[in-house]
Amino acid sequence: NFIEPQTANLTVVFKESASTTPLIFVLSPGTDPAADLYKFAEEMKFSKKLSAISLGQGQGPRAEAMMRSAMERGKWVFFQNCHLAPSWMPSLERLIESINPDKVHRDFRLWLTSLPSNKFPVSILQNGSKMTIEPPRGVKANLLKSYMSLSNDFLNSSSKILEFKSLLFSLCLFHGNALERRKFGPLGFNIPYEFTDGDLRICISQLKMFLDEYQDIPYKVLKYTAGEINYGGRVTDDWDRRCIMNILEDFYNPDVLTPEFNYSESGVYKQINTTYDLNGYIQYIKSLPLNDMPEIFGLHDNANITFAQNETFALLGAIIQLQPKTSTAGGRSREELVEESSKDILEKVPQPINLQEVLLKYPVLYEESMNTVLAQEVIRYNRLLEVIAVSLKDLLKALKGLVVMSSQLELMANSLYNNIVPEMWNSKAYPSLKPLASWVNDLLLRIDFLKKWIEQGIPPVFWISGFFFPQAFLTGTLQNFARKAVISIDTIAFDFKVMTESVNELTVRPAVGCYIHGLFLEGARWDPLYFQLTESRPKELYTEMAVIWLVPVPNRKPPSKGIYLCPIYKTLTRAGTLSTTGHSTNYVIAVEIPTSKTQRHWIKRGVALICALDF
Repeated sequence: NFIEPQTANLTVVFKESASTTPLIFVLSPGTDPAADLYKFAEEMKFSKKLSAISLGQGQGPRAEAMMRSAMERGKWVFFQNCHLAPSWMPSLERLIESINPDKVHRDFRLWLTSLPSNKFPVSILQNGSKMTIEPPRGVKANLLKSYMSLSNDFLNSSSKILEFKSLLFSLCLFHGNALERRKFGPLGFNIPYEFTDGDLRICISQLKMFLDEYQDIPYKVLKYTAGEINYGGRVTDDWDRRCIMNILEDFYNPDVLTPEFNYSESGVYKQINTTYDLNGYIQYIKSLPLNDMPEIFGLHDNANITFAQNETFALLGAIIQLQPKTSTAGGRSREELVEESSKDILEKVPQPINLQEVLLKYPVLYEESMNTVLAQEVIRYNRLLEVIAVSLKDLLKALKGLVVMSSQLELMANSLYNNIVPEMWNSKAYPSLKPLASWVNDLLLRIDFLKKWIEQGIPPVFWISGFFFPQAFLTGTLQNFARKAVISIDTIAFDFKVMTESVNELTVRPAVGCYIHGLFLEGARWDPLYFQLTESRPKELYTEMAVIWLVPVPNRKPPSKGIYLCPIYKTLTRAGTLSTTGHSTNYVIAVEIPTSKTQRHWIKRGVALICALDF
């Protein structure tokens, strides 16, 4: 019982309740107790006597009238989303307090749902029965929850019973897959979407409707309604949309109708005989492994390591936040450690680069856009270096008591003590997940990259991870080609060639385009022998990518097969926001990498190129 996920049982709660005690569902993301309550009301022969209302603006008087009527007639009332009507909560509290046990009908029950909210009356919480339905963890638990809410009558209600049963199982498995994929972090989806039981329910009713109305099964319509509308309506990232449509392809296709169809390589997750009734399906689901195997998601076994690391870091991060601030380490106080760290960083960080010298040596030229890119990069890095130097000097003065320790400096001291990059610097810096020590070393390498460029001329191979704003560099490359060839920049796109030579072997800039290096592959690795993408080695989460040659080509038509269109992100979180320039704060560009496998294989693997890792 402690390991197996338990399904909600309202009978137990109901038996212990009385007409004067409200029954409160505390909502958690991704759960909706409404369906459970409606099903329970049906079992108790109360479905005709259940009145429900979703609270919100102007619904107070209607809810009050509904409740008074139900108290007299012995009905159930169900008020959903109490947190959305904070102004009406005092009235609800008054109504509940005024319930007279002698006059109220003994069948009356008040059901409430609310997210945790400080506006919810404490007295209702203290006197009510509280329940919370946590979202199930794991594909098995999700499947079980989906099937527990169905009935045998429903399974046999379609005109195409066999097809309906097969596709219904497929759909429920897809729902569990989409929910559980989130635990792998950005390998699963860039943004963790809150898919709900409501999304599944609408897909089930549409599946039944389309099967009853069409002679042939309209797979295209089913995929569009589920992937682009019901689930896709929540998806805001284009790469996530590509991923979810590819996953759906595995579950909504004619093959799933064949008996014993395998959803995973090992055959653990498979289609079962459609002659089974509801109980047969539930028994099969209970036989599935408790811990999900990455293969059902189309992920590599290494994904489990990523998942375990994410959980561990989240836990340890919380523990660090809760640490006392006064402890001493080896006889040295916290202030001494912060002071030592500040002095150390101040010594390492160089002076800002002289912009005037750069502009004299690399003036704005029509033929060479890279000069402008360099100047812009220098301005951005100088701004960051100045903030670091000024704030560290102020902090050292504050620690000595020469200036007042402001709240900003206090936060900065906390960050330095915990080896985290201070927010004051982060707001002026490039996206990075590195801890403070690695971040400082990375910054020094970036400055070094710029200084070599300034002293030795435009480099033959560009370290793309070293740019503050890589999109400007890519546009500059296209601009150079457009001006040289005298054609519109809008008609040019990059062609991609992975190089056999290493960075050190490429000593001359290419005639067109540019070489880039410094990228890491996540979810796969580059095989230099077979010259294509291949599976990661066990326990190897990230591998270095070979040098890529970006070749500008006018009116280019991308190849339809033999490649994987791989997005490049600045950091491992992958998700970004649109900045004022119209570019994402994280996504850079998509490159085509040769592969002998289908593109779908790598999409489900979550393969991406990353500019900088988090260590």
